Order: sequence, then C-alpha cells, then structure tokens
Amino acid sequence: MKKADIKEMSLQDLRDKAADLKSELITLRFNHKAGSLDNPHKIKHTRRLIAAILTEIRRRELNDQKKSK
Repeated sequence: MKKADIKEMSLQDLRDKAADLKSELITLRFNHKAGSLDNPHKIKHTRRLIAAILTEIRRRELNDQKKSK
C-alpha cells in the first residue's frame, strides 16, 4: 500500500485498516518469537504502514479543526 492509496481512503476505512494491521502485527510478532515467520522484514513494513495510516488520520483531524475555527 502506497501513501497515495492511504490518502484516497475514507477516515473510517483508515481506522479499520489500522485496527486490522495492529492485530496482524501481534500475530507476526508471535510467529517471529515462535520461529515460524518466513520474512521478518514484514514486521518492520507493517509497523511503518500503521504509522503512515495513523499520521494520515491525525492530519485529517487537524485539518478539520482548522476548518471549524
């Protein structure tokens, strides 16, 4: 998922995607500790994707606050 894709998503879709990715990250970390994770780089990628989504959510919230003033 690219940043352009993130910007096109609705706010509710972003929140849903963040929740899904957080649960996926928990699973990835568990599998990594158990030794059954094939690609440990996926953990890093998932964390950064969550951060990008949360950043976009916060940016939209701040824009909404500016518009309402």
